[in-house]
Amino acid sequence: MVTTQEARAATPPSRRARPVSPGKAGEPSLGSRALMLLSESWRPVAVLLALFLAWWFVAWRELVPAYLVPSPGAVAETMVADWAMLLEHTWVTTLETIVGFVLAAVIGVATAVLLVYSRTAEKSLYPLILFAQVIPKIAIAPILVVWFGFGMTPKIVLAVLIAFFPVVISAVAGLRSVDPELLEMSATMGASRWKTFRKIRFPGALPQLMSGLKVAVTLAVVGAVVGEFVGADRGLGYVLLLASGNLDAPLLFADLILMSLIGVVLFVLVEVLERLLIPWHASRRGNLALVAL
Repeated sequence: MVTTQEARAATPPSRRARPVSPGKAGEPSLGSRALMLLSESWRPVAVLLALFLAWWFVAWRELVPAYLVPSPGAVAETMVADWAMLLEHTWVTTLETIVGFVLAAVIGVATAVLLVYSRTAEKSLYPLILFAQVIPKIAIAPILVVWFGFGMTPKIVLAVLIAFFPVVISAVAGLRSVDPELLEMSATMGASRWKTFRKIRFPGALPQLMSGLKVAVTLAVVGAVVGEFVGADRGLGYVLLLASGNLDAPLLFADLILMSLIGVVLFVLVEVLERLLIPWHASRRGNLALVAL
């Protein structure tokens, strides 16, 4: 009988298994990551370029009057000429959005935990949350202005009200989607409710919670702008009303572009946070497979 040592000695060195250094296996190189990023981003870049070319063609051929659709050059000139004013108002709207989103996330997750762990709270609060969601927020904005004045508070409150519902729904669905066998096993092993929540429930709910947060962060921008529509002397919503009243189409388009950029940047930040928190989830691993498509 041939022993293991004899079989290893008879194996050519070129065919022997080589040890893999820890931490290196499966990690893509910097060049591979750059190629993956380009493969994922070229499609939306191509769509944006096509839309920009269509916009430029419509303005160049004067298919639509300039006071309705200004040229990209006119919008760029307005953004350069009024950059200080636009930057100030952009910062105000961004701050209202971030504060409203953070408050909505904290309050929404806390409410979801209460609804999941308390049957009485679920029966009492869930219908009220649903009722508050179906009320048009534009109808609430004047009341908030009467209560809190023309400062940042009513805009932040409106951003919280709009972003709150998707956070609660996604957090509740995520907390309830945890495998019951894992919960039973943790109870059998004597884990406390807090430890079970911290080690099993909350990590298992993160994929759905992050999806709700990505929806909520874009809705928070809407809430802040709607609040500025009703009563404000600062912010991009205020600038939008001024541009609309003066029929200043270049300023109007520049303002809309900045609003969109706020939402896109905040969405990307939440997406980066998702990749850092749940790199183990199938949705994150699936992005690698989509690169080849």
